[in-house]
Amino acid sequence: MIKIERLTKNYGSNCAVDDISFEIQKGETVGFLGPNGAGKSTTMNILTGYLSASAGRVAIDGIDVLADPIGAKKLIGYLPEQPPVYLDMTVDEYLKFNYELKGCTLEREPHLAEICEVVKISHVRKRLIRNLSKGYRQRVGVAQALIGNPPVIIFDEPTVGLDPKQIIEIRSLIRSLGKDHTVLLSTHILQEVQAVCDRIIIINKGKIVADEKTENITRVVEGNRRFNVKICGPQREVLDTIKSLPGVSYAELLAQKDGDACTYMVESEFGVDVRKKLFYTVAEHDWAMIGLESLGMSLEDIFITVVNKTEEDKSDAESGKRNKSSAPKRTRRTRNTLENDLADTLVKDAEQKRAEAAEVSDEDM
Repeated sequence: MIKIERLTKNYGSNCAVDDISFEIQKGETVGFLGPNGAGKSTTMNILTGYLSASAGRVAIDGIDVLADPIGAKKLIGYLPEQPPVYLDMTVDEYLKFNYELKGCTLEREPHLAEICEVVKISHVRKRLIRNLSKGYRQRVGVAQALIGNPPVIIFDEPTVGLDPKQIIEIRSLIRSLGKDHTVLLSTHILQEVQAVCDRIIIINKGKIVADEKTENITRVVEGNRRFNVKICGPQREVLDTIKSLPGVSYAELLAQKDGDACTYMVESEFGVDVRKKLFYTVAEHDWAMIGLESLGMSLEDIFITVVNKTEEDKSDAESGKRNKSSAPKRTRRTRNTLENDLADTLVKDAEQKRAEAAEVSDEDM
């Protein structure tokens, strides 16, 4: 439904989007992530026909955005970060205005009534938009994006500035829209992506650095076996004993103390639960285990690690050398080992996809 091929956008000497390619299939809900200045908004502005590209091609359901911008825009509903609402209009007036502006051919009253019911604004249709809360203004913005029932919906930071209840409601709405539409969601709230998206694309410095299905990442996250344990006993002996247990892949002494107890971070091999064996081993040595805390691996951890890794790799490439002693975060096993392993996989997969896309493009030329 959305196809981007070798898209590039330059602002003078600054390359905001650097030769990116990806496809989004019909019915997919995709999270588009990246730090500030990564190229997300530029990419979405090109997708919606607001900006032109320096090179590359963007197509919506086979329609080239540059060759037929009107035809492509008819297939898109767009909600920018700041909803494009007119404060002196009522909700009803604003939606009717957008209906006419888009040249919608669906029967007006039933269509607008259905949209208002979906986004839960039916009871405020007669109110001035300026008198609505930020959450309701956001809903009105979503409603205008749905006018004409476009097959592609693009959201840019749809929950920014909303309270927790409103965030949950908007997430639920996006999840329901994903059943019948292709949705591209840009956000900095990574729990949002994990909650509603089928796939995650991460962009940094204008390049795609990760592209993976959410379920594959979630499976690794949920399969993580990492925990902190507090044990009263001689530090060196306790640490050596933990490291010797079958199934323990890594252990380290942390700088946290609780009386005569020390805290140890333990990672077990994938699919192995060593907690019972650890408990019995500690008891056999007559040491006291006074705490056990499971440590999750979050999408935020993965996102930060992917971004940091690509920035470090770029810095290494620019300097023309890779000094292992100057990069302890990537060479020494730390509590970020699991995130680093997953980040390595995601970045390598993205590089392979980028190379394959370049080969296909070269063959077509």
